[in-house]
Amino acid sequence: MPAIDTTYADLGLALAQPAASKKTIGQDEFLLLMTTQLKNQDPFKPMENGEFLGQLAQFSTVAGISEMQTSLQALATALSSSQMLQGASLVGRSVLVPSTTGYLPADGALDGAAYVPASGHVVVDIVDAAGAVVRTLDLGTQPSGWARFSWDGTRVSGERLDAGRYTLQARLVQGATQQSLSTSAVGRVQSVATSDQHGLVLELLGLAPVALADVQQIL
Repeated sequence: MPAIDTTYADLGLALAQPAASKKTIGQDEFLLLMTTQLKNQDPFKPMENGEFLGQLAQFSTVAGISEMQTSLQALATALSSSQMLQGASLVGRSVLVPSTTGYLPADGALDGAAYVPASGHVVVDIVDAAGAVVRTLDLGTQPSGWARFSWDGTRVSGERLDAGRYTLQARLVQGATQQSLSTSAVGRVQSVATSDQHGLVLELLGLAPVALADVQQIL
């Protein structure tokens, strides 16, 4: 015996199933509901619309936040593209970056700088991987600011040392006192990359990668 539901369906008399009730409404439905209420209410006994207006404000706030997020995402994308173009223009150029080591190329000099907080006598020691001082650069009396130096890669005897990284140790001598100074190194930009943590990062010849924001000077 066929089921009752099937029989009604065969006769074309099947009842339409009620649609699932919609538990939430969008902003358009809400506005329609509110305007319908305003049109049909008794002008001498107006209904309380505070709840409707409060809900409308919430809809507007959510919509505003969504639009703001979209705008900020677009701005972030534009800034990222601009940074990449800016970084690409630095490839092949030299930059001054904070570093306790400098790089001596096979056929060039190691260039760097020490930051001098107050005028005084500045001395820079070049130290090899074994911890030995291979050359001391006496920069003489320097004013406050950057004291630039360049090492040709040779000992005092004129012997040329191997290419590679060397530690920079700078100090400020004022009478009987000495003060350690922060150092920076000059590096040639080889390529650029992006990082979620640091943004645009410059890959330097012989030195550690550095964020574009940390570049002190473009030479």
